[in-house]
Amino acid sequence: MGYERELLKGNTDVLLLTIIKAQPTYGYQIIKELEKKSNGYFRFKEGTLYPALHRLEKANLIQGTWQTLPGEQERRYYHITRKGLGVLEQKLDTWQDFSVAIRAILEAKAAL
Repeated sequence: MGYERELLKGNTDVLLLTIIKAQPTYGYQIIKELEKKSNGYFRFKEGTLYPALHRLEKANLIQGTWQTLPGEQERRYYHITRKGLGVLEQKLDTWQDFSVAIRAILEAKAAL
């Protein structure tokens, strides 16, 4: 179980950037999208999500803007930046290379 936490820690940024790239979105919606798209595997808590969003925003990978909704409720919507798109592409390339290498080792072991 500890390995799952470490894997998540190393991949939180790519997960968040991927969700935000699809469309501008707000915190609770990000949590729900991650849970839905992963068939319940990823269940982020606010205590994990918001520090990560703030870190991405500080690095200029995303930009948050407040929007007032009907009924005067405000939500902070996050948009991916040009820099964020570049970082996401780089991280996806790295993940693809890593995944191919892992798969090659696992398939070689299964053939024994």
